[in-house]
Amino acid sequence: MDAKALVRDAAPAESRPGHWAVVGGGMLGLALALRLTQNGQKVTVLEAAPSLGGLASAWQVEDMVWDRYYHVIMLSDARLRALLSELELEDEIRWSVTKTNFFTGTSMHPLNNSFDYIRLPVLSLVDKARLGATIVFGSRIENGRPLEKVSAESWLSRWSGRSAYRNLWRPLLRSKLGSNHGKASAAYIWSVIRRFYAARRGGLKTEMFGYVPGGYRRILAALADRLRGSGVTLETGKPVASVVASGDGFQVTAGDETRHFDRVINTCASPLAMRMCEGLKPAEREQHHSILYQGIVCASLLLDRPLGGAYLTYITDETIPFTTVIEMSSLIERSEIGGQHLAYLPKYLPVDDPLLDADDAEIEAAFLPALQRLFPDLTRDEIKAFKVTRTRHVLAVSTLNYSDNLPPMATSIPGLYIVNSAQIVNASLSVDESVNLANEAVASIMTRDPVFATGSRP
Repeated sequence: MDAKALVRDAAPAESRPGHWAVVGGGMLGLALALRLTQNGQKVTVLEAAPSLGGLASAWQVEDMVWDRYYHVIMLSDARLRALLSELELEDEIRWSVTKTNFFTGTSMHPLNNSFDYIRLPVLSLVDKARLGATIVFGSRIENGRPLEKVSAESWLSRWSGRSAYRNLWRPLLRSKLGSNHGKASAAYIWSVIRRFYAARRGGLKTEMFGYVPGGYRRILAALADRLRGSGVTLETGKPVASVVASGDGFQVTAGDETRHFDRVINTCASPLAMRMCEGLKPAEREQHHSILYQGIVCASLLLDRPLGGAYLTYITDETIPFTTVIEMSSLIERSEIGGQHLAYLPKYLPVDDPLLDADDAEIEAAFLPALQRLFPDLTRDEIKAFKVTRTRHVLAVSTLNYSDNLPPMATSIPGLYIVNSAQIVNASLSVDESVNLANEAVASIMTRDPVFATGSRP
């Protein structure tokens, strides 16, 4: 059953239109707006930034316009691909075989197939055998909920061994979770294994990644056109200051204006949503504040030469100030970015890390010498631009017993919902999972909200 049918079939026959405010115009908020309007609801999206898209938005570096953060489409991204099909973009996806490298601190090694794993010098033959068995075993686990009870470190050490954990798994965890990697449950790494394993095909399990020509700027434009054509109001530059229950609905203050809405869905990260939403019970506020978030500092580099030719370079050496190298121009056509080469250097870190407040020059001074350690022949003259983007609340860390402590989407205030990426449970954060969350959230709301269940306001 497709996503539209899932939501449509969940809506009771007596449901009637209401005016919904969706706070946040990222991919999650836009997908929520699409599913709501497909069920006959009136929707206004309020986005604080000057443009739509959130983490999927595009930006300009010199004369190049591309995604602000690195994104790919995987073969396994069924929900995203279904949305792209609705937008008549799925057939345009360009698929490529990508390469992966592994930097051990002293040398670079390919990591693309079984033979590369066998030759990897940081692991013994026993380690490699146990590592392969861990990946296969993890890919076959259907329900990750029990894995929330054990830490990623203990689970991986048990199945792969301490040496493999120290030399491979720990750097991989660190590349996404930074100093919070030790707080993650085994459900987190299980979700990563499942997604990447499903993205591979063929006898040697070759990775296939894809993108839509024009990047997410084109996807967002098509989605925005579809929403406007369906009657959705999209407002940018409208930061929401407060959401207050009032009579039979809500007073939402955005910018210098306060308006009435029947229902509100807030898609912002929990700490931000707590600043806006008034009247919530102390216990549920505590649940939201207890969620452990990761931030990101990500540098975009324009170069007039390639780096190592691999889409992804994992890094073992923890003295390197960024955690991965993403060479986007190894995947996309260089004509998309003016014939240049584009690379991202991400650093995931706790929300209170001072690097989130550092200026571009300070980050450049730390990152570029480290990049030249990975690629010693790279000169400063070959780097044409260096520009940094930062987001303080990017993803929630899947900590121990995460599902048990997660606040529900429906708050204690009838008609107010908080639907954000923290509710992507036992799955890695991706656009595909954001679309899936929107599909499931609207389906659930349509069957539970009193407006739709009875046809009258509570």
